Amino acid sequence: MPVRLVLASRNTHKIAELRFFLSGLSIEVLSLEDFPWVPSLIEDGATFEENATKKALQTFGAVNLPVLADDSGLEVFYLNGRPGVYSARYAGEPASDAANNERLLREMRGVAPRRRRAQFRAVLALVVPGASELAQGVCPGTVAEEPRGTNGFGYDPIFVPDGTSKTYAELTQDEKNAISHRSRAFANMRGLIETRLLHAK
Repeated sequence: MPVRLVLASRNTHKIAELRFFLSGLSIEVLSLEDFPWVPSLIEDGATFEENATKKALQTFGAVNLPVLADDSGLEVFYLNGRPGVYSARYAGEPASDAANNERLLREMRGVAPRRRRAQFRAVLALVVPGASELAQGVCPGTVAEEPRGTNGFGYDPIFVPDGTSKTYAELTQDEKNAISHRSRAFANMRGLIETRLLHAK
């Protein structure tokens, strides 16, 4: 019988990506969509590590099953790392991807290409009975001057990863999954998941 693992998210895009990365393992993947009674997760940490850990612990306490949580965002060097941990709500509440992108592009208007460097960072937190683990992944690139593409979510239409002239939103899902910050974080987390969940059975 497969081990059960709960993804601490109701974000359908994140859930789909994490399910893809977990698909090769003998794990039954659940999400907060399977536990509608779990309250909204609190994300008031100062770092991605704090937020991912807090979400994982809160979910673990509610469902009493192994949990994998993600916190991620875009760090723009010209803006001293903003939006960072505030990526999902950068333009204020109620949050929307379009409003967040609009604010960021407004702040970057007229900034020279060489100064538009940025990176997507993802931190994964795994919580199992008696232990917790962290892993991160980074994808460097630049901020585009205008949105391009219709795939993806969040800042994908305005982020151009190194090695391509396309934005995340112009890549296919397979192309994005091959290079994304979340895929790199999962590559660093995979061995920990196998050790803590599969080899511990």
